[in-house]
Amino acid sequence: MSFADLSWEAWLTIGVVVFTLALLIFTRLPADFVFVGGLGVLMIGGVLDAKTALAGFGAPGMITVGVLYVVVAGLQETGGLSWISQHVLGFPKGPRRAQLRMLAPVISLSAFLNNTPVVAMFIPVVTEWCRRLRISPSRMMLPLSYAALFGGICTLIGTSTNLVVNTMVQARFHNSGLSMFEITKLGVPCALAGVIYLVLFSHKLLPDRKAVDEVFDNPREYTLELEVSSKSPLAGNTIEKSGLRHLPGAFLAELIRNGQVLSAVSPAEILCEGDRLIFVGNIESMRELYNQRGLQPAPDQLFKLDAPRHRRCLVEAVVSHTCPLVGKTIREGRFRSVYNAVVIAVARNGERLCGKIGDVKLRAGDMLLIESHAGFIPRQKDAHDFYLISGVENSTPRRFEKAPWAIAILAGMVLSASLGWLDMLHAALVAAGAMLLLRCCSTAQARKSIEWNVLVVIAAALGLGMALEKTGAAATIAGALLGLVHDQPWWALAMVYLVTNVFTEIITNNAAAALVFPVAMSTAERLGVNPMPFVICVMIAASASFSTPIGYQTNLMVYGPGGYRFTDYLRIGIPLNILFGVVAVGLAPLFWPF
Repeated sequence: MSFADLSWEAWLTIGVVVFTLALLIFTRLPADFVFVGGLGVLMIGGVLDAKTALAGFGAPGMITVGVLYVVVAGLQETGGLSWISQHVLGFPKGPRRAQLRMLAPVISLSAFLNNTPVVAMFIPVVTEWCRRLRISPSRMMLPLSYAALFGGICTLIGTSTNLVVNTMVQARFHNSGLSMFEITKLGVPCALAGVIYLVLFSHKLLPDRKAVDEVFDNPREYTLELEVSSKSPLAGNTIEKSGLRHLPGAFLAELIRNGQVLSAVSPAEILCEGDRLIFVGNIESMRELYNQRGLQPAPDQLFKLDAPRHRRCLVEAVVSHTCPLVGKTIREGRFRSVYNAVVIAVARNGERLCGKIGDVKLRAGDMLLIESHAGFIPRQKDAHDFYLISGVENSTPRRFEKAPWAIAILAGMVLSASLGWLDMLHAALVAAGAMLLLRCCSTAQARKSIEWNVLVVIAAALGLGMALEKTGAAATIAGALLGLVHDQPWWALAMVYLVTNVFTEIITNNAAAALVFPVAMSTAERLGVNPMPFVICVMIAASASFSTPIGYQTNLMVYGPGGYRFTDYLRIGIPLNILFGVVAVGLAPLFWPF
Protein backbone atom coordinates (compact mmCIF):
# COMPACT_ATOMS: atom_id res chain seq x y z
CA MET A 1 0.00 0.00 0.00
CA SER A 2 1.31 3.45 -0.94
CA PHE A 3 0.66 6.71 0.86
CA ALA A 4 -1.85 7.62 -1.88
CA ASP A 5 -3.96 4.59 -0.93
CA LEU A 6 -4.19 5.43 2.76
CA SER A 7 -7.62 6.08 4.26
CA TRP A 8 -8.55 9.32 5.98
CA GLU A 9 -8.27 7.48 9.32
CA ALA A 10 -4.63 6.63 8.55
CA TRP A 11 -3.85 10.21 7.54
CA LEU A 12 -5.52 11.52 10.70
CA THR A 13 -3.44 9.08 12.78
CA ILE A 14 -0.20 10.16 11.08
CA GLY A 15 -1.14 13.81 11.57
CA VAL A 16 -1.86 13.27 15.27
CA VAL A 17 1.43 11.42 15.78
CA VAL A 18 3.43 14.13 13.97
CA PHE A 19 1.65 16.89 15.89
CA THR A 20 2.27 14.99 19.15
CA LEU A 21 5.97 14.81 18.36
CA ALA A 22 6.06 18.51 17.49
CA LEU A 23 4.42 19.47 20.78
CA LEU A 24 6.88 17.34 22.72
CA ILE A 25 9.88 18.85 20.91
CA PHE A 26 8.93 22.51 20.66
CA THR A 27 6.77 23.14 23.74
CA ARG A 28 7.01 22.53 27.45
CA LEU A 29 3.60 20.90 27.70
CA PRO A 30 3.66 17.81 29.96
CA ALA A 31 4.09 14.59 28.00
CA ASP A 32 1.08 12.94 29.65
CA PHE A 33 -1.22 15.81 28.59
CA VAL A 34 0.10 15.68 25.03
CA PHE A 35 -0.33 11.92 24.65
CA VAL A 36 -3.76 11.79 26.26
CA GLY A 37 -4.81 14.69 24.03
CA GLY A 38 -3.62 12.86 20.92
CA LEU A 39 -5.42 9.70 22.01
CA GLY A 40 -8.56 11.72 22.67
CA VAL A 41 -8.50 13.14 19.12
CA LEU A 42 -8.30 9.62 17.67
CA MET A 43 -11.22 8.49 19.84
CA ILE A 44 -13.39 11.48 18.93
CA GLY A 45 -12.45 11.06 15.27
CA GLY A 46 -13.64 7.46 15.31
CA VAL A 47 -10.24 5.95 14.51
CA LEU A 48 -10.27 3.99 17.78
CA ASP A 49 -13.18 2.83 19.88
CA ALA A 50 -13.01 3.38 23.62
CA LYS A 51 -12.08 -0.22 24.44
CA THR A 52 -9.11 -0.27 22.03
CA ALA A 53 -7.92 3.23 22.91
CA LEU A 54 -7.95 2.57 26.66
CA ALA A 55 -6.56 -0.97 26.50
CA GLY A 56 -3.08 0.34 27.34
CA PHE A 57 -4.30 1.44 30.78
CA GLY A 58 -4.84 -2.21 31.69
CA ALA A 59 -1.73 -3.56 29.98
CA PRO A 60 0.37 -5.88 32.20
CA GLY A 61 3.58 -4.03 31.32
CA MET A 62 2.17 -0.68 32.39
CA ILE A 63 0.90 -2.13 35.68
CA THR A 64 4.28 -3.81 36.27
CA VAL A 65 6.05 -0.46 35.97
CA GLY A 66 3.69 1.06 38.55
CA VAL A 67 4.15 -1.82 41.00
CA LEU A 68 7.95 -1.63 40.71
CA TYR A 69 7.81 1.97 41.97
CA VAL A 70 6.49 0.58 45.28
CA VAL A 71 9.36 -1.95 45.47
CA VAL A 72 11.90 0.84 44.96
CA ALA A 73 10.10 2.97 47.58
CA GLY A 74 10.65 0.19 50.12
CA LEU A 75 14.36 0.12 49.32
CA GLN A 76 14.61 3.90 49.62
CA GLU A 77 12.66 4.26 52.86
CA THR A 78 14.64 1.54 54.63
CA GLY A 79 17.99 2.93 53.49
CA GLY A 80 18.57 -0.27 51.51
CA LEU A 81 19.87 1.67 48.51
CA SER A 82 22.27 3.66 50.72
CA TRP A 83 23.45 0.46 52.40
CA ILE A 84 24.21 -1.07 49.00
CA SER A 85 26.17 1.99 47.85
CA GLN A 86 28.27 2.27 51.03
CA HIS A 87 29.22 -1.41 51.13
CA VAL A 88 29.87 -1.84 47.43
CA LEU A 89 31.60 1.45 46.60
CA GLY A 90 33.80 2.03 49.61
CA PHE A 91 36.16 5.01 49.50
CA PRO A 92 38.51 4.70 46.50
CA LYS A 93 41.39 7.06 45.80
CA GLY A 94 42.05 8.62 42.40
CA PRO A 95 39.52 9.72 39.73
CA ARG A 96 39.97 6.79 37.33
CA ARG A 97 39.69 4.20 40.11
CA ALA A 98 36.64 6.01 41.48
CA GLN A 99 35.00 5.93 38.05
CA LEU A 100 35.66 2.20 37.65
CA ARG A 101 34.34 1.49 41.15
CA MET A 102 31.22 3.53 40.35
CA LEU A 103 30.34 2.00 36.97
CA ALA A 104 30.00 -1.65 38.04
CA PRO A 105 27.57 -1.22 40.97
CA VAL A 106 25.49 1.42 39.17
CA ILE A 107 25.12 -0.85 36.14
CA SER A 108 24.30 -3.82 38.39
CA LEU A 109 21.67 -1.93 40.40
CA SER A 110 20.11 -0.31 37.33
CA ALA A 111 19.65 -3.73 35.76
CA PHE A 112 17.03 -4.51 38.42
CA LEU A 113 15.85 -1.11 39.67
CA ASN A 114 14.43 2.02 38.10
CA ASN A 115 17.29 4.23 36.91
CA THR A 116 16.00 7.43 38.52
CA PRO A 117 16.32 6.47 42.23
CA VAL A 118 19.67 4.78 41.53
CA VAL A 119 21.13 7.99 40.07
CA ALA A 120 19.51 10.08 42.81
CA MET A 121 21.17 7.86 45.41
CA PHE A 122 24.62 8.07 43.85
CA ILE A 123 24.72 11.84 43.13
CA PRO A 124 25.73 12.79 46.73
CA VAL A 125 28.18 9.86 46.86
CA VAL A 126 29.84 10.96 43.62
CA THR A 127 29.86 14.58 44.81
CA GLU A 128 31.71 13.49 47.93
CA TRP A 129 34.27 11.63 45.83
CA CYS A 130 34.85 14.67 43.65
CA ARG A 131 35.51 16.93 46.62
CA ARG A 132 37.81 14.46 48.32
CA LEU A 133 39.73 13.74 45.11
CA ARG A 134 39.78 17.46 44.18
CA ILE A 135 38.35 16.83 40.72
CA SER A 136 35.42 18.50 38.99
CA PRO A 137 32.05 16.72 39.33
CA SER A 138 31.64 17.24 35.58
CA ARG A 139 34.14 14.39 35.18
CA MET A 140 31.86 11.95 36.97
CA MET A 141 28.21 12.95 36.71
CA LEU A 142 27.54 12.09 33.06
CA PRO A 143 29.30 8.71 33.38
CA LEU A 144 26.99 8.11 36.35
CA SER A 145 23.89 8.75 34.23
CA TYR A 146 25.26 6.70 31.33
CA ALA A 147 26.08 3.77 33.65
CA ALA A 148 22.44 3.71 34.77
CA LEU A 149 21.37 3.57 31.12
CA PHE A 150 23.88 0.78 30.44
CA GLY A 151 22.38 -1.28 33.25
CA GLY A 152 18.83 -0.62 32.10
CA ILE A 153 19.33 -2.53 28.84
CA CYS A 154 20.70 -5.65 30.55
CA THR A 155 17.42 -7.13 31.84
CA LEU A 156 13.73 -6.99 31.05
CA ILE A 157 12.99 -4.93 34.20
CA GLY A 158 16.02 -2.64 33.88
CA THR A 159 13.97 0.19 32.44
CA SER A 160 10.29 0.88 31.89
CA THR A 161 10.97 1.03 28.13
CA ASN A 162 11.78 -2.68 28.05
CA LEU A 163 8.52 -3.47 29.83
CA VAL A 164 6.57 -1.23 27.45
CA VAL A 165 8.00 -3.03 24.41
CA ASN A 166 7.40 -6.41 26.08
CA THR A 167 3.76 -5.43 26.63
CA MET A 168 3.41 -4.67 22.91
CA VAL A 169 5.08 -8.01 22.06
CA GLN A 170 2.53 -9.81 24.27
CA ALA A 171 -0.38 -7.98 22.65
CA ARG A 172 0.83 -8.52 19.09
CA PHE A 173 1.93 -12.15 19.27
CA HIS A 174 -0.45 -13.30 22.06
CA ASN A 175 2.30 -14.92 24.10
CA SER A 176 4.01 -14.42 27.46
CA GLY A 177 6.59 -12.05 25.97
CA LEU A 178 10.32 -12.02 26.58
CA SER A 179 12.07 -13.75 29.45
CA MET A 180 13.94 -11.79 32.11
CA PHE A 181 17.37 -12.16 30.48
CA GLU A 182 16.52 -12.37 26.75
CA ILE A 183 17.75 -8.83 26.14
CA THR A 184 20.89 -9.58 28.19
CA LYS A 185 22.50 -11.31 25.21
CA LEU A 186 22.81 -7.96 23.44
CA GLY A 187 22.58 -5.62 26.44
CA VAL A 188 25.79 -6.84 28.08
CA PRO A 189 28.00 -6.40 24.94
CA CYS A 190 26.56 -2.90 24.48
CA ALA A 191 27.18 -2.05 28.15
CA LEU A 192 30.77 -3.37 27.97
CA ALA A 193 31.40 -1.28 24.86
CA GLY A 194 30.04 1.76 26.69
CA VAL A 195 32.23 1.17 29.76
CA ILE A 196 35.36 0.82 27.61
CA TYR A 197 34.46 4.02 25.75
CA LEU A 198 33.99 5.98 29.00
CA VAL A 199 37.20 4.70 30.59
CA LEU A 200 39.28 5.48 27.49
CA PHE A 201 37.77 8.76 26.31
CA SER A 202 35.61 10.42 28.99
CA HIS A 203 38.54 12.33 30.56
CA LYS A 204 39.26 13.88 27.13
CA LEU A 205 35.67 14.64 26.14
CA LEU A 206 34.18 15.75 29.46
CA PRO A 207 34.71 19.35 30.64
CA ASP A 208 36.55 20.35 33.80
CA ARG A 209 33.92 22.66 35.21
CA LYS A 210 32.54 23.67 38.60
CA ALA A 211 29.07 22.58 39.63
CA VAL A 212 26.26 25.04 40.25
CA ASP A 213 26.48 24.65 44.02
CA GLU A 214 30.18 25.52 43.93
CA VAL A 215 29.59 28.67 41.91
CA PHE A 216 26.79 29.93 44.14
CA ASP A 217 27.59 29.32 47.80
CA ASN A 218 24.64 28.66 50.05
CA PRO A 219 24.69 31.29 52.81
CA ARG A 220 22.50 29.13 55.08
CA GLU A 221 25.15 27.23 56.99
CA TYR A 222 23.53 25.12 59.65
CA THR A 223 25.17 23.86 62.81
CA LEU A 224 23.97 20.29 63.43
CA GLU A 225 24.64 18.15 66.50
CA LEU A 226 24.51 14.35 66.01
CA GLU A 227 25.28 11.45 68.31
CA VAL A 228 26.86 8.08 67.50
CA SER A 229 24.01 5.77 68.48
CA SER A 230 24.19 2.60 70.52
CA LYS A 231 25.44 -0.37 68.46
CA SER A 232 26.20 2.02 65.61
CA PRO A 233 28.14 0.48 62.68
CA LEU A 234 30.32 3.62 62.80
CA ALA A 235 31.59 2.86 66.31
CA GLY A 236 35.14 1.52 66.16
CA ASN A 237 35.80 3.06 62.74
CA THR A 238 37.89 6.13 62.03
CA ILE A 239 36.34 9.43 60.92
CA GLU A 240 37.70 8.88 57.40
CA LYS A 241 36.56 5.26 57.08
CA SER A 242 33.10 6.24 58.28
CA GLY A 243 32.82 8.70 55.39
CA LEU A 244 32.58 11.77 57.65
CA ARG A 245 35.64 13.55 56.25
CA HIS A 246 35.48 15.96 53.29
CA LEU A 247 31.70 15.89 53.24
CA PRO A 248 29.97 17.56 50.27
CA GLY A 249 28.86 20.97 51.50
CA ALA A 250 29.69 20.31 55.17
CA PHE A 251 32.52 19.59 57.58
CA LEU A 252 32.97 18.08 61.03
CA ALA A 253 33.75 21.03 63.30
CA GLU A 254 33.90 19.43 66.75
CA LEU A 255 33.72 16.10 68.53
CA ILE A 256 32.42 16.04 72.13
CA ARG A 257 33.38 12.98 74.19
CA ASN A 258 32.75 12.66 77.93
CA GLY A 259 32.35 16.43 78.24
CA GLN A 260 35.64 17.19 76.44
CA VAL A 261 35.62 19.10 73.15
CA LEU A 262 37.99 18.17 70.32
CA SER A 263 38.10 21.08 67.85
CA ALA A 264 40.68 19.85 65.33
CA VAL A 265 39.34 16.35 64.72
CA SER A 266 41.89 14.05 63.08
CA PRO A 267 40.62 11.82 60.23
CA ALA A 268 42.26 8.93 62.10
CA GLU A 269 40.16 9.58 65.24
CA ILE A 270 38.19 6.44 66.16
CA LEU A 271 34.50 6.97 66.90
CA CYS A 272 32.86 5.63 70.06
CA GLU A 273 29.22 5.11 71.04
CA GLY A 274 27.86 8.28 72.62
CA ASP A 275 30.24 10.63 70.80
CA ARG A 276 28.58 13.92 69.89
CA LEU A 277 29.55 15.34 66.50
CA ILE A 278 29.06 18.99 65.54
CA PHE A 279 28.72 19.50 61.78
CA VAL A 280 28.52 22.77 59.86
CA GLY A 281 27.10 22.84 56.33
CA ASN A 282 24.21 23.48 53.94
CA ILE A 283 20.72 22.04 54.09
CA GLU A 284 21.39 19.21 51.61
CA SER A 285 24.35 18.00 53.65
CA MET A 286 22.36 18.26 56.85
CA ARG A 287 19.62 16.10 55.36
CA GLU A 288 22.12 13.45 54.25
CA LEU A 289 23.81 13.37 57.67
CA TYR A 290 20.43 13.26 59.39
CA ASN A 291 19.56 10.13 57.38
CA GLN A 292 22.93 8.39 57.81
CA ARG A 293 22.81 5.05 59.54
CA GLY A 294 24.45 5.01 62.96
CA LEU A 295 23.90 8.73 63.68
CA GLN A 296 20.95 10.27 65.49
CA PRO A 297 20.03 13.84 66.46
CA ALA A 298 21.58 14.62 69.84
CA PRO A 299 18.96 16.68 71.71
CA ASP A 300 17.50 14.53 74.48
CA GLN A 301 14.02 15.96 73.99
CA LEU A 302 13.89 14.37 70.55
CA PHE A 303 13.00 11.01 72.03
CA LYS A 304 10.02 12.48 73.88
CA LEU A 305 8.13 13.53 70.74
CA ASP A 306 4.72 11.96 70.22
CA ALA A 307 5.21 10.52 66.72
CA PRO A 308 7.71 7.68 66.04
CA ARG A 309 10.78 8.77 64.04
CA HIS A 310 9.76 7.14 60.76
CA ARG A 311 6.63 9.32 60.75
CA ARG A 312 8.48 12.60 61.26
CA CYS A 313 10.02 15.01 58.79
CA LEU A 314 12.36 17.99 58.66
CA VAL A 315 11.01 21.53 58.50
CA GLU A 316 12.82 24.84 57.89
CA ALA A 317 11.45 27.83 59.81
CA VAL A 318 12.60 31.45 60.22
CA VAL A 319 12.19 32.88 63.73
CA SER A 320 10.03 36.05 63.75
CA HIS A 321 10.60 39.09 65.99
CA THR A 322 7.33 38.26 67.79
CA CYS A 323 8.35 34.72 68.67
CA PRO A 324 8.21 34.29 72.49
CA LEU A 325 11.51 32.35 72.40
CA VAL A 326 13.61 35.27 71.10
CA GLY A 327 16.37 36.06 73.60
CA LYS A 328 16.11 32.65 75.25
CA THR A 329 18.13 29.51 74.64
CA ILE A 330 16.33 26.62 72.95
CA ARG A 331 16.43 24.69 76.22
CA GLU A 332 15.17 27.62 78.35
CA GLY A 333 12.32 28.29 75.92
CA ARG A 334 11.15 24.65 76.24
CA PHE A 335 10.80 24.45 72.47
CA ARG A 336 9.66 20.81 72.53
CA SER A 337 6.89 21.45 75.03
CA VAL A 338 5.63 24.57 73.24
CA TYR A 339 5.69 23.27 69.66
CA ASN A 340 5.88 19.45 70.02
CA ALA A 341 8.98 19.69 67.83
CA VAL A 342 12.73 19.73 68.32
CA VAL A 343 15.38 22.05 66.86
CA ILE A 344 18.24 19.93 65.50
CA ALA A 345 20.20 22.64 63.64
CA VAL A 346 20.45 26.44 63.48
CA ALA A 347 21.70 28.80 60.74
CA ARG A 348 22.47 32.48 61.37
CA ASN A 349 23.65 34.50 58.32
CA GLY A 350 26.75 32.37 57.86
CA GLU A 351 27.83 32.91 61.49
CA ARG A 352 29.51 29.93 63.15
CA LEU A 353 27.51 28.89 66.25
CA CYS A 354 29.51 27.19 68.99
CA GLY A 355 28.40 24.76 71.66
CA LYS A 356 25.40 22.49 71.92
CA ILE A 357 22.20 23.22 70.03
CA GLY A 358 20.19 23.50 73.26
CA ASP A 359 22.44 26.33 74.45
CA VAL A 360 21.95 28.53 71.34
CA LYS A 361 20.16 31.79 72.23
CA LEU A 362 17.61 32.48 69.50
CA ARG A 363 17.42 35.74 67.56
CA ALA A 364 14.87 37.04 65.08
CA GLY A 365 15.88 35.88 61.59
CA ASP A 366 17.52 32.64 62.75
CA MET A 367 16.81 29.74 60.39
CA LEU A 368 15.87 26.60 62.33
CA LEU A 369 15.96 23.03 61.08
CA ILE A 370 13.20 21.30 63.03
CA GLU A 371 12.20 17.67 63.38
CA SER A 372 8.47 17.19 63.90
CA HIS A 373 5.44 15.38 62.55
CA ALA A 374 3.67 16.51 59.37
CA GLY A 375 1.05 18.53 61.27
CA PHE A 376 3.60 21.12 62.38
CA ILE A 377 3.53 23.04 59.07
CA PRO A 378 -0.25 23.64 58.74
CA ARG A 379 -0.52 24.38 62.47
CA GLN A 380 2.19 27.08 62.45
CA LYS A 381 1.47 28.71 59.09
CA ASP A 382 -1.29 30.87 60.56
CA ALA A 383 0.69 31.67 63.71
CA HIS A 384 3.11 34.59 64.05
CA ASP A 385 6.05 32.84 65.71
CA PHE A 386 7.78 32.12 62.38
CA TYR A 387 8.10 34.17 59.20
CA LEU A 388 8.54 31.27 56.81
CA ILE A 389 7.88 27.54 57.17
CA SER A 390 8.67 24.92 54.54
CA GLY A 391 9.17 21.16 54.55
CA VAL A 392 12.48 19.59 53.51
CA GLU A 393 11.87 17.16 50.69
CA ASN A 394 12.71 13.47 51.27
CA SER A 395 13.65 14.12 54.90
CA THR A 396 11.71 11.31 56.62
CA PRO A 397 14.22 9.26 58.66
CA ARG A 398 15.15 5.91 57.15
CA ARG A 399 14.05 2.68 58.82
CA PHE A 400 17.45 1.01 58.69
CA GLU A 401 16.34 -1.98 60.76
CA LYS A 402 14.11 -2.97 57.83
CA ALA A 403 16.87 -2.71 55.19
CA PRO A 404 17.79 -6.45 55.27
CA TRP A 405 14.14 -7.32 54.64
CA ALA A 406 13.91 -4.90 51.72
CA ILE A 407 17.08 -6.26 50.10
CA ALA A 408 15.87 -9.84 50.62
CA ILE A 409 12.52 -8.98 48.98
CA LEU A 410 14.32 -7.48 45.97
CA ALA A 411 16.53 -10.58 45.64
CA GLY A 412 13.48 -12.85 45.90
CA MET A 413 11.65 -10.90 43.18
CA VAL A 414 14.59 -11.09 40.78
CA LEU A 415 15.17 -14.78 41.52
CA SER A 416 11.53 -15.85 41.11
CA ALA A 417 11.18 -13.95 37.81
CA SER A 418 14.55 -15.20 36.52
CA LEU A 419 13.84 -18.86 37.23
CA GLY A 420 10.35 -18.66 35.78
CA TRP A 421 8.54 -19.37 39.07
CA LEU A 422 6.46 -16.23 38.53
CA ASP A 423 6.01 -13.88 35.60
CA MET A 424 7.31 -10.35 36.08
CA LEU A 425 3.95 -8.82 37.01
CA HIS A 426 3.19 -11.43 39.68
CA ALA A 427 6.75 -11.29 41.07
CA ALA A 428 6.52 -7.49 41.34
CA LEU A 429 3.08 -7.69 42.99
CA VAL A 430 4.34 -10.17 45.59
CA ALA A 431 7.43 -8.00 46.26
CA ALA A 432 5.37 -4.81 46.61
CA GLY A 433 2.92 -6.56 48.94
CA ALA A 434 5.80 -7.85 51.06
CA MET A 435 7.27 -4.33 51.30
CA LEU A 436 3.95 -3.05 52.66
CA LEU A 437 3.24 -6.00 54.98
CA LEU A 438 6.71 -5.84 56.53
CA ARG A 439 6.38 -2.03 56.81
CA CYS A 440 9.41 -1.30 54.69
CA CYS A 441 7.30 1.60 53.44
CA SER A 442 3.88 2.94 54.35
CA THR A 443 0.89 3.01 52.04
CA ALA A 444 1.21 6.81 51.83
CA GLN A 445 4.87 6.56 50.82
CA ALA A 446 4.06 3.84 48.29
CA ARG A 447 1.31 5.94 46.73
CA LYS A 448 3.56 9.01 46.60
CA SER A 449 6.38 7.06 44.95
CA ILE A 450 4.34 6.10 41.90
CA GLU A 451 4.97 8.44 38.97
CA TRP A 452 1.46 8.49 37.57
CA ASN A 453 2.39 10.79 34.70
CA VAL A 454 4.85 8.18 33.40
CA LEU A 455 2.18 5.47 33.54
CA VAL A 456 -0.28 7.68 31.66
CA VAL A 457 2.32 8.34 28.95
CA ILE A 458 2.95 4.60 28.57
CA ALA A 459 -0.75 3.74 28.34
CA ALA A 460 -1.59 6.56 25.91
CA ALA A 461 1.45 5.85 23.72
CA LEU A 462 0.30 2.24 23.43
CA GLY A 463 -3.02 3.54 22.12
CA LEU A 464 -1.29 5.67 19.46
CA GLY A 465 0.77 2.64 18.44
CA MET A 466 -2.42 0.59 18.03
CA ALA A 467 -3.89 3.31 15.81
CA LEU A 468 -0.81 3.31 13.55
CA GLU A 469 -1.13 -0.44 13.15
CA LYS A 470 -4.91 -0.66 12.80
CA THR A 471 -5.17 1.99 10.07
CA GLY A 472 -2.29 0.57 8.02
CA ALA A 473 -0.14 3.66 8.56
CA ALA A 474 2.63 1.63 10.20
CA ALA A 475 2.78 -0.81 7.30
CA THR A 476 2.94 2.04 4.79
CA ILE A 477 5.72 3.81 6.69
CA ALA A 478 7.57 0.49 6.90
CA GLY A 479 7.23 0.12 3.15
CA ALA A 480 8.71 3.59 2.64
CA LEU A 481 11.66 2.70 4.87
CA LEU A 482 12.22 -0.53 2.97
CA GLY A 483 12.23 1.43 -0.27
CA LEU A 484 15.17 3.41 1.06
CA VAL A 485 17.14 0.30 2.01
CA HIS A 486 16.13 -1.88 -0.98
CA ASP A 487 14.59 -4.68 1.09
CA GLN A 488 17.87 -5.53 2.85
CA PRO A 489 17.05 -6.83 6.39
CA TRP A 490 20.28 -5.55 7.95
CA TRP A 491 19.86 -2.07 6.50
CA ALA A 492 16.18 -2.09 7.48
CA LEU A 493 17.22 -2.95 11.04
CA ALA A 494 19.72 -0.08 10.99
CA MET A 495 17.01 2.31 9.76
CA VAL A 496 14.61 1.25 12.53
CA TYR A 497 17.38 1.69 15.13
CA LEU A 498 18.28 5.14 13.77
CA VAL A 499 14.68 6.41 13.75
CA THR A 500 14.08 5.12 17.31
CA ASN A 501 17.33 6.62 18.57
CA VAL A 502 16.62 10.04 17.04
CA PHE A 503 13.11 10.05 18.56
CA THR A 504 14.38 9.09 22.03
CA GLU A 505 16.78 12.05 22.06
CA ILE A 506 13.99 14.55 21.53
CA ILE A 507 10.97 12.92 23.21
CA THR A 508 10.58 10.39 26.02
CA ASN A 509 12.14 6.95 25.60
CA ASN A 510 8.82 5.19 26.28
CA ALA A 511 7.09 7.29 23.65
CA ALA A 512 9.80 6.63 21.07
CA ALA A 513 9.57 2.87 21.62
CA ALA A 514 5.77 2.84 21.50
CA LEU A 515 5.62 4.87 18.29
CA VAL A 516 8.32 2.99 16.36
CA PHE A 517 7.43 -0.55 17.50
CA PRO A 518 4.47 -1.07 15.12
CA VAL A 519 6.57 0.29 12.24
CA ALA A 520 9.38 -2.12 13.13
CA MET A 521 7.02 -5.10 13.29
CA SER A 522 5.45 -4.21 9.96
CA THR A 523 8.95 -3.93 8.47
CA ALA A 524 9.88 -7.42 9.70
CA GLU A 525 6.61 -8.86 8.36
CA ARG A 526 7.05 -7.31 4.90
CA LEU A 527 10.57 -8.74 4.72
CA GLY A 528 9.38 -12.11 6.02
CA VAL A 529 12.14 -12.26 8.67
CA ASN A 530 12.37 -12.99 12.40
CA PRO A 531 11.00 -9.95 14.28
CA MET A 532 13.20 -10.52 17.36
CA PRO A 533 16.22 -8.47 16.12
CA PHE A 534 13.83 -5.57 15.53
CA VAL A 535 12.19 -5.95 18.97
CA ILE A 536 15.54 -5.95 20.80
CA CYS A 537 16.97 -3.08 18.74
CA VAL A 538 13.93 -0.93 19.48
CA MET A 539 14.53 -1.60 23.20
CA ILE A 540 18.23 -0.75 22.97
CA ALA A 541 17.78 2.32 20.74
CA ALA A 542 15.02 3.78 22.94
CA SER A 543 17.24 3.51 26.03
CA ALA A 544 20.46 4.72 24.37
CA SER A 545 19.79 8.40 25.01
CA PHE A 546 23.23 9.97 25.43
CA SER A 547 23.33 13.12 23.30
CA THR A 548 20.87 15.50 24.99
CA PRO A 549 19.91 16.33 28.58
CA ILE A 550 16.21 16.13 27.68
CA GLY A 551 16.39 12.64 26.19
CA TYR A 552 16.30 10.85 29.53
CA GLN A 553 15.53 12.10 33.03
CA THR A 554 18.81 10.88 34.59
CA ASN A 555 20.72 13.01 32.04
CA LEU A 556 18.74 16.01 33.26
CA MET A 557 19.32 15.09 36.93
CA VAL A 558 23.11 15.40 36.57
CA TYR A 559 22.93 18.61 34.49
CA GLY A 560 23.14 20.94 37.51
CA PRO A 561 25.42 18.88 39.81
CA GLY A 562 27.88 18.45 36.93
CA GLY A 563 27.73 22.07 35.81
CA TYR A 564 27.11 20.95 32.21
CA ARG A 565 26.09 22.74 29.05
CA PHE A 566 24.01 21.33 26.21
CA THR A 567 27.09 20.97 23.97
CA ASP A 568 28.83 18.76 26.55
CA TYR A 569 26.21 16.08 25.93
CA LEU A 570 26.70 16.30 22.17
CA ARG A 571 30.49 16.02 22.44
CA ILE A 572 30.55 12.81 24.46
CA GLY A 573 27.09 11.47 23.59
CA ILE A 574 27.06 11.37 19.78
CA PRO A 575 30.08 9.00 19.49
CA LEU A 576 28.48 6.82 22.18
CA ASN A 577 25.20 6.76 20.24
CA ILE A 578 27.05 5.64 17.12
CA LEU A 579 29.00 3.00 19.06
CA PHE A 580 25.81 1.54 20.54
CA GLY A 581 24.14 1.51 17.13
CA VAL A 582 27.03 -0.35 15.50
CA VAL A 583 27.19 -2.95 18.28
CA ALA A 584 23.41 -3.47 18.48
CA VAL A 585 22.69 -3.66 14.76
CA GLY A 586 25.81 -5.70 14.13
CA LEU A 587 25.18 -8.34 16.81
CA ALA A 588 21.36 -8.60 17.00
CA PRO A 589 20.98 -10.75 13.85
CA LEU A 590 23.76 -13.04 15.11
CA PHE A 591 21.89 -13.75 18.37
CA TRP A 592 18.45 -13.87 16.70
CA PRO A 593 19.01 -14.81 13.03
CA PHE A 594 16.77 -13.27 10.41
